[in-house]
Amino acid sequence: MKLFELTNTVFLKTDLHFKQMPQTLAKYIDYSLCQDEHFAALHKSRDFKHYSFGGLYTQKMVPGGSYAQGTTATFTLRCFDEKLATYLQTALRENINNPHLIVIQSRKKHVPQFFISELYTPTPTIVTSGNDDKDRPLYWTLESDGDIMKLQKQLHDNAAKKYQSFFGEKLEEKQNFIQLLELKNKVPQNIHLNKDGKGVRLFGNKFKIVPNEDETSQKLAFTAMACGLGEKNSFGGGFCLGKGLG
Repeated sequence: MKLFELTNTVFLKTDLHFKQMPQTLAKYIDYSLCQDEHFAALHKSRDFKHYSFGGLYTQKMVPGGSYAQGTTATFTLRCFDEKLATYLQTALRENINNPHLIVIQSRKKHVPQFFISELYTPTPTIVTSGNDDKDRPLYWTLESDGDIMKLQKQLHDNAAKKYQSFFGEKLEEKQNFIQLLELKNKVPQNIHLNKDGKGVRLFGNKFKIVPNEDETSQKLAFTAMACGLGEKNSFGGGFCLGKGLG
């Protein structure tokens, strides 16, 4: 197993508020995918996308929480598919008409599977726990649900389905891949979207996870590294940082 990682340097054409950042990056990636027939089909598919991306990182912010016009920042994108990584390495730099930013450099590297001792999610991990009486999604939060065991099962099942979807094989699952889960926020974290002219918020949480040490658990932890933890990864949800032994 290995994943592919793009470290992308962007130039900010405008001030960009941090609440706008996830959707801005998601739209930038989506537009780039849609310039190729094969990857446009991936974008439009309702199946797993098998990639994840983190937020912008910069040392220069405008007071009020905006990335500053005229400065540079970086974001990371990961996936299992080398063809996707190779395509995006070029396509992201060719996406020159975005009004907010442009990728000016994209560096690709491959990361072989390594033993993961801890996972952290710097972007909110989204997990739905049903629908309300108006068929709107309900998101898992400690206040609204609080069932940690159900949360762990959903995170495990999601990772297992992503693995099976990409590799075409079902893992032998003897236990949940999560040994320890720690909630890192006191209140739910949001990803802000604009859909059909209306503001939408995806509620999630930031976690520290200690995976189990068996082979299956480590494969699922590595799957979370590549594809993201939980749902809505193509909107910036559940991006993972891993700590362990190479």
